[in-house]
Amino acid sequence: MQRKDVKTEHKWNIEEIYANDGLWEKAADYLTAKIDFGRYAGKLGDKKTLLQYLKATEEFEIGFERLVAYATLKRDEDTRVAKYNSYSGKIDMMYSRYCSETAFFEPEMATLDESYLNELLSDKNFSYYDYQIKLLIKRRSHVVSEKEERLVALSSEALGSFYDIFSMIDNADLPLPEIELDGEKRKLSHGLYGLILHSPDRAKREEAYKKYYSAYIGLLNTITANYYGNVKKDVFLSRVYGFQSCLDHALFSEDVDKKVYENLLKSVTENCSVMHRYISDRKKLLGVDKLYFYDIYAPLIENAQISLNYDEAYELVVEGLAALGKDYQALLRRGHDERWIDVEETEGKRSGAYSAGVYGVHPFVLLNYQPTLNDVFTIAHEMGHSLHTYFSQKNQPYAKSNYKIFVAEVASTVNEVLLLKYLVKKAEDVNLKKYLLNHYLDSIRATLHRQTMFAEFEYEAHKLVEEGNPLTRENLCELYAGIGKKYYGEDIEHDYEISTEWCRIPHFYSSFYVYKYSTGIITAINIANRILTEGDKAVKDYFKFLSGGSSTDPVSLLKFAGVDLSEMKPFDFAMKEFENTLIEFEKLMEI
Repeated sequence: MQRKDVKTEHKWNIEEIYANDGLWEKAADYLTAKIDFGRYAGKLGDKKTLLQYLKATEEFEIGFERLVAYATLKRDEDTRVAKYNSYSGKIDMMYSRYCSETAFFEPEMATLDESYLNELLSDKNFSYYDYQIKLLIKRRSHVVSEKEERLVALSSEALGSFYDIFSMIDNADLPLPEIELDGEKRKLSHGLYGLILHSPDRAKREEAYKKYYSAYIGLLNTITANYYGNVKKDVFLSRVYGFQSCLDHALFSEDVDKKVYENLLKSVTENCSVMHRYISDRKKLLGVDKLYFYDIYAPLIENAQISLNYDEAYELVVEGLAALGKDYQALLRRGHDERWIDVEETEGKRSGAYSAGVYGVHPFVLLNYQPTLNDVFTIAHEMGHSLHTYFSQKNQPYAKSNYKIFVAEVASTVNEVLLLKYLVKKAEDVNLKKYLLNHYLDSIRATLHRQTMFAEFEYEAHKLVEEGNPLTRENLCELYAGIGKKYYGEDIEHDYEISTEWCRIPHFYSSFYVYKYSTGIITAINIANRILTEGDKAVKDYFKFLSGGSSTDPVSLLKFAGVDLSEMKPFDFAMKEFENTLIEFEKLMEI
């Protein structure tokens, strides 16, 4: 489909950001001329000057966010248009200049008396920036000199190259072979591999699995060297900034208590037997003598799809989220009617889906909607992101409006869990109910269980280097295989291919990121169940969280919604939810 063929109500209204390209270009020139923040250096000990600096940088960032949003959304409408790709290049250069001009800020603030910084906390003129100042006080012992900070900044391009190298290997140089599908030879790709894994054709799944991993195994020495370099980079930076470990450094940056990470690993490890049981059930239902990892995604329930056009699907999402109240439903309909959403898949359009916030406007959502149940859940997911952004921006000043990545997947997953539970309750077709329960089990397996397994692997890999040990293809594969056996049990074959799976995970180049997917779904399961059992009180508490932005640390924000990740209770509740869902699924499947 061409973009010109899409009806207007299914296109996002980007003109709410800038009415045309000319206004974007004018705003970009204006903002570029405003980059002159070095004049504040050495003067932050004066309250008036500090306040001027904070307001000036805030004004820049609000304008810059609008520039980024417009350029990104226009580019993603059709990635073939050179003009909008050049816009992205222009804002990259602008941001680089801005970072260079403001590099003095944290080092200089760290040199100021703590009494001065504490005094700022009680000054109403700085109330918008109080959490930012609290973090500066907390970071004082980990801030290096301005000269050292500039050296780190100058080295960032080289130190950041490991992900770029992996991306080039993974997307450009990986020697993926051909595979025959429906009588036609096609080159195996990441997307095609994923589709085949969900196919009922077991022989084709096995063929794709072996061919896919053979490509990675052929480059395993190179990928190992690259990943080892990335871990050494993490160790270097954690020591530069005075942290005991890479994990401490990563969690400090997010203002998250280490107890959260420890609770996650402890709870999932202690409850692995339930996952082993699900794997055993899958083996029985597929009727195979040996279960392999290429059988993990194979469909267990066939002919259970529902097919709805976009507007029908959107209305089903609105109905399914009734537990969040009429105001929330009204906002969902507003997003639909006011064209926050770009719906159709068209030639050249970016694939996938996302939500993008624009302070002072509203969020925008990119979809490539297809009439499948998965895409119905995608609507719920992305609108969860969008309304989290909406509430945070409406209730917080700009300085506190952007919530941290740690909580970014909570609202989206709450929507998914509530919608799923609504559909299960409503389902009259037993086959559909089986499908939905299996969908929930697989979502928890992939988002909670698997990501925690990844989190344990990268924790142990970093620990090896911190203790002075090298990383080799042998010890990395041995480490990954050992953790895999613990998490998945003995009813699945742990072949050599799966021991190399670590080498194809791009998130490992953003160290200690994946655990946030696990804590996100754990939190969402707890919140959704509380809403369904406690009603209005739980909804009000949840809205406090949605409205919190980054007004305090993310673990404290989640406490507003009744979830305390510093305790074991929410982790164990989520694991119990998995077990209860499995029991219900087993009854329906007569296992």
